[in-house]
Amino acid sequence: MVDTKQTKTVGEHYAAAELARRGWAPALTRDGLERTDILAVKTDEERRLIEVQVKAAMNTAWRHVNWPLGDKSQQPSASENEYFVMVGALIETTIPPRFFVLPRAHVAAAAWITHQNWLTEPGIPVGKRNVPASRSRVHIRTFEQYEDRWDLLDIDESKCPVLLPTEYRTLALDPRVGLPEGHAWHSALPSW
Repeated sequence: MVDTKQTKTVGEHYAAAELARRGWAPALTRDGLERTDILAVKTDEERRLIEVQVKAAMNTAWRHVNWPLGDKSQQPSASENEYFVMVGALIETTIPPRFFVLPRAHVAAAAWITHQNWLTEPGIPVGKRNVPASRSRVHIRTFEQYEDRWDLLDIDESKCPVLLPTEYRTLALDPRVGLPEGHAWHSALPSW
């Protein structure tokens, strides 16, 4: 059985170490700041400041790694500098973790689309699936194109390329699925 508090700690420290390796000065917030686990400042002349929420998941095989992304993860961005670092780790400690770097809006869309598509999947009897969006889970394959995309931290959210699976754009336009309330892409859905 994996200790979820320990997994969270592992993820935050791995993410902070990777940020530091890439020229960021990370500071762990220690549960004191809503939606932000790490505040980081770029150590160059620009001194860009970002907010990072870390989600960590551990399992026995990569195909089983997925992250719970509830209501808070699906909220709209409060700024252009909010990001997620999704840390995937295997229980086998000789295998290094994997990192997926995404702007908040991309995570919110992925969590909502994944859940709503599952919830309203054609051919499933009505009432058979009734878990609310607050229990959304997103598998590693959804975020594959964001793996090691630390460069996205240098780009404001609205200018970041959308690297979600292409079918997610179609699902975002489908009234059966759509996007979460208040999401920035309601006004103009980006291409990907």
